[in-house]
Amino acid sequence: MSRHRTTAVETERLRKYRPDIQGLRAVAILMVVSMHCGLLDIHGGVDVSFVLSGFLIGSQLFAEIDKTGKVSLTKFWARRFRRLAPPMAVTIVATAILAWIFASPLKFRDFVADGLSASLSFMNWRLVENGTDYFANDGSQTPYQHFWSLSIEEQFYVAAPILLVALVWLSRKILRNRALVGVFLLAVIGASFYTGYTQTPIDQPLAYFSTHTRIWEITSGVLLALLAPYASRLNRTVAGLLTWLGLGTILVTSLLITSETPLPGYAVAGPVIGTLLIIGGGCANPGFGAERVLHNPVFNFIGNVSYGWYLWHWPILVMWPYIVDREFTFQERLRVAVLSFLLAIAMHYLVERRFKNNVTLVARPWKGVLTGGFTTAGTAGAMVLAAIVPLNLATSSDSTTEATGYTGTASVESAAHQRELSDAVQSTLLKAAGNHATKGCIDNTEVTEFKMREGCVIGNPDADKTVVLMGDSHAWQWNDLFHELGAELDAKVVTMTKGGCSPQVYHIMSPNLGRAYTECDSWRESAFAELKKLKPDVLIVTNRARQEATREGAEAAFKVFEETGADLVYMTDTPQPGQNIPDCLATNIDDISPCNREEWQALEYTDFRAMEREVAEQHGARIIDTTPAFCAAGVCPSVIGDHLVYYDDSHITSGYSRTLKPFLKPHLQEILDKA
Repeated sequence: MSRHRTTAVETERLRKYRPDIQGLRAVAILMVVSMHCGLLDIHGGVDVSFVLSGFLIGSQLFAEIDKTGKVSLTKFWARRFRRLAPPMAVTIVATAILAWIFASPLKFRDFVADGLSASLSFMNWRLVENGTDYFANDGSQTPYQHFWSLSIEEQFYVAAPILLVALVWLSRKILRNRALVGVFLLAVIGASFYTGYTQTPIDQPLAYFSTHTRIWEITSGVLLALLAPYASRLNRTVAGLLTWLGLGTILVTSLLITSETPLPGYAVAGPVIGTLLIIGGGCANPGFGAERVLHNPVFNFIGNVSYGWYLWHWPILVMWPYIVDREFTFQERLRVAVLSFLLAIAMHYLVERRFKNNVTLVARPWKGVLTGGFTTAGTAGAMVLAAIVPLNLATSSDSTTEATGYTGTASVESAAHQRELSDAVQSTLLKAAGNHATKGCIDNTEVTEFKMREGCVIGNPDADKTVVLMGDSHAWQWNDLFHELGAELDAKVVTMTKGGCSPQVYHIMSPNLGRAYTECDSWRESAFAELKKLKPDVLIVTNRARQEATREGAEAAFKVFEETGADLVYMTDTPQPGQNIPDCLATNIDDISPCNREEWQALEYTDFRAMEREVAEQHGARIIDTTPAFCAAGVCPSVIGDHLVYYDDSHITSGYSRTLKPFLKPHLQEILDKA
């Protein structure tokens, strides 16, 4: 890896412009848009782009080091800013405007916070912090979610030139060649890939979005740029075969990856290796390589507008249901792909080319850096200002009386006919996400064993009688109410709950993990063992209704419950609103009926609900049907009295649950008296 002296043959082969790379840009964006828009189940487009970025930036940096012995950071960053910052700014601000016009006020606040993260290039870490499921299709996506990959690339652009110059200098001083650079790059690739592979089953959002688990893909491209002079000496026939093998590898492995594949894991290595083979083989400029299909006017044009298409397709995709307010069909997704492509073309000619080819900015790189800096700062500032804009919601209530919720079945029936949202409820919407249970304990996804701890005991910890509340998050949502009931009825309440984990013995596929929820299986076993030791007086079981439920699983669970000797209680699951209720209410202040759900829809999986109830009755459990506290007249309201019923798309608020004391207290009193 000594300093390269280009021969005439290598000059012919090592080209400054690579039509095959331009074609790969087109392939990558077509894969991304097709997958996101649901046109074709193909994955790996971002991985192809990562390798392309690494190779192109590495080639530029090594070429400049070869020519001058150093890298002009000002020129390097100016080139990046001129190309990337203005289109990003336009997209971020325009998306915020669309969100202001069409999305709910609550969504708007969340979206501009994401827009701030995107503008400062740490969107990937925000998604890690939020535990975002990349493949979720439940309305939780942000229109800035796709900025995760751009954030990683921007972080790379900041560090790469400084690091590479230092490594090249150090390698020359010690070894008089670039071997140390290659060793370092290999070490980064190995460590990063290993970290991503091992973290995928443990913490999928961290593995998917974080810089250190993804940087190996970009670094692979940099390593290939370092080795490009040697790749250019390949036999052209062999090089051509490698490019075809690479193209086949990308297509086959990308089609084999599905939303159920644990990503990134090892699966993304397929598109990465395929891209390396195409670029590496293309260094020898083979006459009959994959460039034959990658180099064409269509792919060349798509490659030119690929950056804009990437920027626009995802915000339009997320915002489209808000804009058109109708079912999101295949035709609608196709419209999104076409519209975002047209916007990308406009972006290319009106924004990208104007800044990229601006004579003043090219001649004076420091102006390019300042332009990028001011653009970034201005975009971030716009997001900060947007976050403090007053929303069209009442922020306080004139009422001085305590908010009422459930006061009997009549209050539920009255709520079913309510249309206008009161100021009292409006004033709670901004804080709705925090209106959940705070007492007791709930174990998160990665916990594999239930451990009794102080926080799991609520009610009256010194009471003689023990009540256990067991289940998933649909059991935990009742904790605050059971804390009050335990204190009033002189009972110690032990909470045994784990998110997404039913106490019924059946296997659950976790969408967050992208695999079987094995942590639930092991946690359940340890919780059963603790139950047998605890020997509670009363055991209350409740869980979310799931289509994975089986009679065998319910039988196995209630057999264990029966062996504890406790008086068994089975609480039926609460209704499912099917949409984020605070969002819906904020959007429909004058007529909240779209936020209410028909009872037959809200009580989903009726067959499984009935089966679990039947098994519980067969094992002597007392049944508490919670439906009358939530539904009446065939409707399950989203607001009852002056209380939000749900703080998201599934769970009841702590505030409303505590108003159900008159509903549950007589049941628990009678059960405790007999226990």
